[in-house]
Amino acid sequence: MNRRLLLAVAGAGLAAPSVLRAQNALPDRPLRLIVPWPPGGSTDTIARIYQPRLSELLGRPVIIENRGGASGATGAIEAARAPADGSTWLFAYDTQATNETVMRLPFRTMEAFTPVCHVASGPLVMVAHHSSPFQNWGQVVEAARRAPDTINYATSGVGGLAHVSTVLLQSRGNFGITHVPYRGGGPAVTAAVAGEVPLFMTNVVIVSQHIRAGTLRPLGVTTAEETRHVPNTRSFAQQGVADFAAPTWWAMLGRAGTPEPMVRRVNEAMVQALNDPAVKSRIEEQGCDIVASTPEACGAFIQAEIAKWAEVITRNNIRADS
Repeated sequence: MNRRLLLAVAGAGLAAPSVLRAQNALPDRPLRLIVPWPPGGSTDTIARIYQPRLSELLGRPVIIENRGGASGATGAIEAARAPADGSTWLFAYDTQATNETVMRLPFRTMEAFTPVCHVASGPLVMVAHHSSPFQNWGQVVEAARRAPDTINYATSGVGGLAHVSTVLLQSRGNFGITHVPYRGGGPAVTAAVAGEVPLFMTNVVIVSQHIRAGTLRPLGVTTAEETRHVPNTRSFAQQGVADFAAPTWWAMLGRAGTPEPMVRRVNEAMVQALNDPAVKSRIEEQGCDIVASTPEACGAFIQAEIAKWAEVITRNNIRADS
């Protein structure tokens, strides 16, 4: 009896590695990485930097699929409908948290998705076209108080952190400027560089080169203090908006119900890819900082962002048509 038990235990031990490999195995086909924004925006830019290395580490192609529209909601809805078999992943932007309150969505983020990795974080920056009269943020505030709602500012879409944080700035400063939403960062930066709008609130990734070229003039950043990504530019907190901070972020999510070993494998590959010196330097030189978190830290962060900005959105009655 004891001998049979020992043989059974030994057999189970021999089988364990093959069982473990099966549990960890991602689908043996190209993986979809849904980027819920058009090409040319920050989310697409960052994804295309780490995607080749991620493909190498996972041992299968990772195909970027741009599904822009509705401030990231169109692509997120597509990802939420995907099977939970590890074949589809979502590279989310900060709107993943704000859309939950701004829009009527057919899902709740923390129910429809499983957190994988908080990829990166960085400042938002308010920039002015070089032809505009605004040399600093104080001049914008003064002009807006004299003539409310006559100055336009662009963002990548309604309800994103760029929009919501600018609404908060207006509420704190008692002034009004007019929101001009675009269908993603690519179209918005094109309009800003062309001078179609005098102001543009955005992440630094898509405007850093235009700031260096002098086409766009930085007026303030949303980090608590100055940031290396926008030299010689004070934060809004330093310019009198007490306790103001609204850093932007990007995160990898999987479909809820995806087997945990698959989530762990993608997380480990993401962390390794993001900390690859060549990948890290290319992403950070765009204007953000690598975070490369665990799934647990990613989930806690997104939950906190949903709660934080829901209060601002509700208080200021921000809706998808605002």
